Amino acid sequence: MPDVESDLRARAESDSVEFFFAMFVDMHGKPCAKMIPAEAIHVLTGGGAGFAGFAAGPMGQSPADPDMIAVPDPASYTVAPWQPELAVLQCDIHVEGEPWPYTPRLILKGMVEKARQRGLVCNVGCEAEYFLVRRSDGGGIELADSLDRAEAPCYDAKGLTRMFGHLTTVSKYMNRLGWANYANDHEDANGQFEQNFAYADALTSADRLIFYRYMVHTLAHQAGFAATFMPKPFANLTGSGLHLHSSLWDAESGAELFVDPDDARGLGLSQMAYQYIGGLIAHAPALAAILCPTVNSYKRFGVGAPQSGATWAPAYATYGGNNRTQMLRVPDGGRVENRACDGSANPYLAMAAQLAAGLDGIDRGLDPGEPNLDNLHVLPAEAVASRGIRALPPTLLHAVDELVADDVLREALGKTPDGDYVDYYAKVKREEFHAWHSVVTDWEVERYLTLF
Repeated sequence: MPDVESDLRARAESDSVEFFFAMFVDMHGKPCAKMIPAEAIHVLTGGGAGFAGFAAGPMGQSPADPDMIAVPDPASYTVAPWQPELAVLQCDIHVEGEPWPYTPRLILKGMVEKARQRGLVCNVGCEAEYFLVRRSDGGGIELADSLDRAEAPCYDAKGLTRMFGHLTTVSKYMNRLGWANYANDHEDANGQFEQNFAYADALTSADRLIFYRYMVHTLAHQAGFAATFMPKPFANLTGSGLHLHSSLWDAESGAELFVDPDDARGLGLSQMAYQYIGGLIAHAPALAAILCPTVNSYKRFGVGAPQSGATWAPAYATYGGNNRTQMLRVPDGGRVENRACDGSANPYLAMAAQLAAGLDGIDRGLDPGEPNLDNLHVLPAEAVASRGIRALPPTLLHAVDELVADDVLREALGKTPDGDYVDYYAKVKREEFHAWHSVVTDWEVERYLTLF
C-alpha cells in the first residue's frame, strides 16, 4: 500500500508547498475548501478535513448532522501557479466513515467505475467559455474591456491583444500544470473568451475544470475585474457554453472505440458511437436539467440571433457533422461534442449523467438515424415538427420534470440515505426556479403597469 502521507509530504517539500486546500464542490459546482498548513498534513491523511455540511451548500445535510470529512485524492494534487506555496487537493466526502452519496465527485466516480467494469474508459475534453466583466457604478455589470464593441467580435485580434496579459497568464499556467493548452480565442460575444486544454479521462477532466474555473476567477480578481461562467450574463450577447467532447476507449488496449474510417454516413464514427449518440438524444430533455442547471441557462437556448455575433446554443435534440446548429456535433471521427451543456454545469454531475445516457444508448442499440445537415436556426418550426425532432426544455422547471421521470439517470445519480439523489436535486432546483419566478422584474413593470 502506498504511504500517502509520505508521498504528499515529499511532493510538498519538493515544490516548496506550505499550504494545502482541501477542496470539494457542492451540487452547484461551487468550490469549498479548508486551508491546511503543510506541517499539519496528517490532518488530511489521517482522516480528512472536517466541514459543517449544512453550511457548505446543498450536500444533503441539516445542522443536526455529523461533520462531512473531506478525504483528499492524491492524484488531484495541483500546485497553484499564481501562488506556488499553495497546492489544491480535490476531495471525496465521507460521513461517519462512509462515502457520502450527495458528493458530486463520488457520483462521477461511481459512473466511471461502472464503465470500467464493462472494459470502457470515458475521455472528455472541455471548452469552457467565460466573460470578463466588472461592476458598474450603478451596481450592475459591464464588460471589463470598454473598447470591445465590435458587431462581429469573434476571433477579434484587437480584443485578444487588450486582454493579452490575462489570457497569456492563464495559458502559461495551464501548460505549467501539464494540461497542454492548445488554443485561446475571443469568442462570439463582446468580452467573451475561451481557452482550451487537452482531453483526459472524465474524472481528471472534471477535476481540472473545477481548478480552471477557480484559477480564471482568481486571476481576473487580481487584475481588477471579474470572470463569469454564467450562461447568459447579458441579454443582448451570445451566451457561454461548456461544450463536452466525449469518447469511449478500451480499458485494456487503449484502442479508440468511436472511430471507423469506413463509416457509411461519412462522419468517421463506429456503430458504438452512433448508439452512444442515440442515447444522448433519447435522454436529452432529462439531461438538460443537469447540463443546464440554472434558470439563467434557458435564456441561452434558442434560434434567434443576438446583437453581438450569432447564437451557438442548440434548440433541439439532434446530431450532425461539423454543424454548430446541432446539439451534438461531430467535428471529426472519434468524438462527439455536446453543445447543450453550459457554463453553470457541475462537471462531475454533467459527465456522469452524459455517460449514463450514452451507455444506455449502447445497451439498447439505439440508432439516431442519418445526421442532420440543416441549419436548425432557420428551419421552420413545422419542418422540425414533421421530422419528429424534439425541442429541448424551455425552462429549468420543465427540465427537472423530465429528469425525475428518467429511470436511467435516476439510477446513474444514485441513492442517498433519504431516497434517490435525483429527487433531492429536483427539490433544490424547483426551489431555485420558484425563488426566481417570484421576483417581479423591470420588464413586467414596464409591460403591465398601465396596460390594463
